[in-house]
Amino acid sequence: MKTIVVVGGSSGIGEAIINKLKDSHKIINISRTVPVTHENIKHYTCDVTKEELPELEEVHGLVYCPGSINLKSFSRLKLEDFQSDLEINVLGAIKTLKAYESSLTQNNGSVVLFSTVASFLGMPFHASIATSKSAIEGLTKSLAAEYATKIRFNAIAPTVTDTPLAARLLRNEKQQESLQNRHPLKKYLKAEEVASLATYLLSDEASAITGQIIPIDAGIVSVKM
Repeated sequence: MKTIVVVGGSSGIGEAIINKLKDSHKIINISRTVPVTHENIKHYTCDVTKEELPELEEVHGLVYCPGSINLKSFSRLKLEDFQSDLEINVLGAIKTLKAYESSLTQNNGSVVLFSTVASFLGMPFHASIATSKSAIEGLTKSLAAEYATKIRFNAIAPTVTDTPLAARLLRNEKQQESLQNRHPLKKYLKAEEVASLATYLLSDEASAITGQIIPIDAGIVSVKM
């Protein structure tokens, strides 16, 4: 039974990933709050941006889920906003990768990180988050090349997903309908849809996939209606 580390598995996409994997994998959840309980889940309470990560003996896969949605005009964004988004989205991921690099290498591991469609498609008020997520894309491709025969690295770039992080964007029916209509498929995402792609990328079935930034976007990036 493989061991998968999920950072930020207490809610949203991370929780959906755990729910898909918990019956067939050992799960190590690292987050600030406790996730769903299950005999195959071990939880460590930890803020990866501030605290030391737990020492783990065996890691076959890693998913880094923490993120931010800091939507402000550039004139309102402060340098601290960019620093905070980089800390959560990029430096936290790097810190986690460094902590478990050795075990991932020994086990021919797979890593899944998260970008955003805003790194593909210019969107107003996304300067800070698009900057940090674009850094994740560069990190993904660079590490995929560096560890090509040892660890697979891929990133998923979702559009708006119905999670607690995006609750402010989906707080009423009018906003929900507006977001649906912006997408050619007339929908935004459920966490389970993104989780299905993440679990596939972690699996041996995806053994020929690395260095990819994979949009799951309800058509918003590549289709014009």
